Amino acid sequence: MLPALIKSTISLFIIVDPFGNIPIFIGLTERMSSEERRRIFHMATISGLILLLLFAVAGREILNIFRISLESFMIAGGILLLIIAIRILIAGGWEESVTPESIGVVPIAVPLLVGPGAITTTILNLQEFGEVVTIFSVVIVFTIVWLTLRYIEPIYKILGKNGAVIIARVMALLIAAIAIQYILSGLKSWG
Repeated sequence: MLPALIKSTISLFIIVDPFGNIPIFIGLTERMSSEERRRIFHMATISGLILLLLFAVAGREILNIFRISLESFMIAGGILLLIIAIRILIAGGWEESVTPESIGVVPIAVPLLVGPGAITTTILNLQEFGEVVTIFSVVIVFTIVWLTLRYIEPIYKILGKNGAVIIARVMALLIAAIAIQYILSGLKSWG
């Protein structure tokens, strides 16, 4: 079980990418007080955790309700994930106009933390490793997300702007590679 949990957690962590998103989180909340920022990050963590746990428990049923095959979801998730990775690589971040009231849920929780890639990865982990491992991996990843967001300012100071940008770009490359793998696996399983 431990190797499966490690593999499941690492694959989900790379997709959720809390460290690579630090510059984006800082940029989205730069005009807020520390207390507002903490409240928004807390809301984002809880929203993301609940959403991914929902997919960890009922991912297949949700797809079945809409008559979506796992292969189709893999391809769609891979394409969207690739677009996000390219956007991060080229534009350097995620630009959206949002209100302070909604920023914790959109865009921080969805789609930055829990986007198509995280949902696809969770469903694939459920398929490959089972419900218990998938739920544990979601909880572990979101514990790391919570710690990252809780201590985002000191982490950002340690990394510096250039370090954070480098991490974001390297993670975007990994995300792009994972996206291509999702597309190829979906096409292979479909065909």
